[in-house]
Amino acid sequence: MNVISKEYVVNEEIQIYPNVRLIDIDGQQLGVQTTQEALRLARTKGSDLVLIAPQGSPPVARIMDYGKFRFEQSKKEKSQRKHQRQTIIKEVRLRPAIGGNDLKTKAKAAQDFIDEGNKVKLSVIFRGREMIHMNHGIELVNKFFGLLENAVLEKLPEVETEKHLVAVIGPAKIKQKIEQKGGLKDA
Repeated sequence: MNVISKEYVVNEEIQIYPNVRLIDIDGQQLGVQTTQEALRLARTKGSDLVLIAPQGSPPVARIMDYGKFRFEQSKKEKSQRKHQRQTIIKEVRLRPAIGGNDLKTKAKAAQDFIDEGNKVKLSVIFRGREMIHMNHGIELVNKFFGLLENAVLEKLPEVETEKHLVAVIGPAKIKQKIEQKGGLKDA
């Protein structure tokens, strides 16, 4: 799939403008010329005339190999997409009456998510009479967070609905990078 973020006006399509400011293949400015003359110069050099700044007065056109230019643009955009990292939020659900080993198992799964660079949404779900004891949910979140390494509590536990207590935990890699570069400065 060839995706170019910006489409350019090329060759004969530029003729809607009477004059253009012309730039040569080497990057030298050739001054303001008629569109016909600029197109003739591009043809004699075996290249294309590409409108690169239509909002200018007069518009700016450049003589270049348009096919090669599009190829390099798509290669650059593909490289930028490759280096982007999307943050994914994984959810771990707990109940207030969870057993110790089950809590450790869920913490291990959350630790794997955090090690991969993802965030973890920790949901404590209350049912029936458990809703009276929301403070047990906060203690459970603190106990769960204590089982994790290299994690930062990004969103403190808060009641999202009357039955859900939610906290967001993220990786502490950013904090580690800051400390490696010289640490945080105290104000």
